[in-house]
Amino acid sequence: MTDLFELTTRPDAEVFFSRNDVNDPRLGEVVRSDPERYESADIVILGCPQDEGVRRNNGRTGAAEAPTAIRREFYRLTTLNIKKNVFDLGDVKIGPTLEETHDSMTAVVKQLLFDGKRLIVLGGGNDISYADGRAMAEAFGPEWWIGVNIDAHLDVRIAAAANSGTPYRQLLDEGHLKPDHFYEVGYQTHFTSPVDYEYIRDLGVHRISLELLRSRTEAEVELKEQIRQKFIGHSASLNTFFGFDLDAVRMSDAPGTSRPSPLGLRAGEFIQLVKYAASLANTRIVEFTEVNPQYDIDHRTTKLVAIAMHRFCSGIA
Repeated sequence: MTDLFELTTRPDAEVFFSRNDVNDPRLGEVVRSDPERYESADIVILGCPQDEGVRRNNGRTGAAEAPTAIRREFYRLTTLNIKKNVFDLGDVKIGPTLEETHDSMTAVVKQLLFDGKRLIVLGGGNDISYADGRAMAEAFGPEWWIGVNIDAHLDVRIAAAANSGTPYRQLLDEGHLKPDHFYEVGYQTHFTSPVDYEYIRDLGVHRISLELLRSRTEAEVELKEQIRQKFIGHSASLNTFFGFDLDAVRMSDAPGTSRPSPLGLRAGEFIQLVKYAASLANTRIVEFTEVNPQYDIDHRTTKLVAIAMHRFCSGIA
């Protein structure tokens, strides 16, 4: 059994906001990180404060600061409609190399899944999708989980070393993720390598571009229908993983990201997709990555993620 508390550090106490008002309780007053509270937790928050993968991918660094910055905004929100017990495990200890950090992350996430917890993972760079996806495969088996990458980019780059652009190619090539169980959602064609697109197309990966999302009446309609068809083909519901890269959101709504773009999901569409993830009974992980507080404006990006976390916690099936 993995020692969760040995491989992680507790969150800073200063992030747990309190108004000291009995008529206006905040999440910072009810969420705890004391080890004795872990067993009763339904939802666990876990951070990975590193951006080495972003640096390797020539993105702008700063995402290492995101888990703490997001927590500051999340714990200022109210407790309304949150019925589940939420526990903050803190952050995975960062190793000497990105690969060692991924190994630690995989071990921690796999143990949390074995313990029956739902996870909110806070990056850090999007390379942690590899660690989280590998944990899903090891916990449930490659044939029993669905991966959803909501991102402006496909993240199936060919590279000499793992980085924030390679996680899903790693998962696919290593057999942790079945192509027909993988959904690329919200990608923008002007950011998409023809070689990378042909790779996922030839494998049979499900592809829902930003343009296709926009052609539907609601942001989640196309994804909802495709996943419903996948469930119909199985005798039991599949476990689901949602990776939300904040680069998928337009920069007017989320300026503080590793690779901002003037085009992308609107904030409301982003929240709608998070609520859809919460509505699925077997969603095990929602992951938020590529938030860069150094470039944020009025905390727009960290506040958006904090609200998304709130909607996930209050909307779990």
